[in-house]
Amino acid sequence: MMIKEKKVKKKDKSVNNIQILFLVSCFMFLKLVSCKSEFADNSDRFKEGVFEIPAGDNFVKETIIRKDTIQISKYGKNIDTLSIKWKNNFFYTLKYINPKNELQKDPMYIQINKLYDHKYDFTVRIGFSKFSQKGTVYKIE
Repeated sequence: MMIKEKKVKKKDKSVNNIQILFLVSCFMFLKLVSCKSEFADNSDRFKEGVFEIPAGDNFVKETIIRKDTIQISKYGKNIDTLSIKWKNNFFYTLKYINPKNELQKDPMYIQINKLYDHKYDFTVRIGFSKFSQKGTVYKIE
């Protein structure tokens, strides 16, 4: 009789452990599902507006105006018009509409690396070369 009683108690403990595990799993699932994501992807705010790349780190001060598929870049006394094509909110391609030299004939591939409230860090690669450069674009309007 003792042996049966031990087996029944062992089975009851096992059932209790499974019930507790099930309840904990349900609680964790509900907690996970009910939490809001704190990351809001509003990176499309950089697709249009007025921007600036400050002078320094191999860049001259540049003012950029973006609207639709056009980007106008002003640096020094120079003004260039480029077409802009967004692949997604974090990658776009720029191409000079009227290239002035061989280098400007190649597209520029820009990868947005990190977003902030009114700026983003980027890496630019020209054409299919291995040359790349990093910088920061500030949204001013």
